[in-house]
Amino acid sequence: MSLPGGDLIVRPGPGVPRGLTIPAAELDERFSRSGGPGGQGVNTTDSRVELLFEPAASSAFTQAQRDRILTALADRLVHDRISIVASEYRSQFRNRAAARERLADLLRRALAPPPPTRRATKRTRGSQVRRLETKRRRGEIKAGRRMPRDTG
Repeated sequence: MSLPGGDLIVRPGPGVPRGLTIPAAELDERFSRSGGPGGQGVNTTDSRVELLFEPAASSAFTQAQRDRILTALADRLVHDRISIVASEYRSQFRNRAAARERLADLLRRALAPPPPTRRATKRTRGSQVRRLETKRRRGEIKAGRRMPRDTG
């Protein structure tokens, strides 16, 4: 885990075999008053943290990684920036650490390669025969419930 105020360390994972280090200068932290419980201190401390990061301008990624991140996080980008908000803790320090951890997880997931596409396979002959046999049996059961028709 990276300490608040320092560089952000992204642990190794799929798509990031050696991990990443994002310089602290590329991260912008804003602080404000947090809502919710907290007693008297809730109105006096700026414990809510908003962490802003612009992946397109980051020097930590290769061009391929940058393209993958921008594609994967296109719906999360506002003015080309990712915004992470943390306000669940009463301490600003813990909220800063939580926001950084969330950003690292988000980047790790965005950098992971897409899963392989499913190749359609043919149903086996046995499964086709079983399906048709079940349908035939079900039809016979339903036919047995019908009223007999007058053939006269």
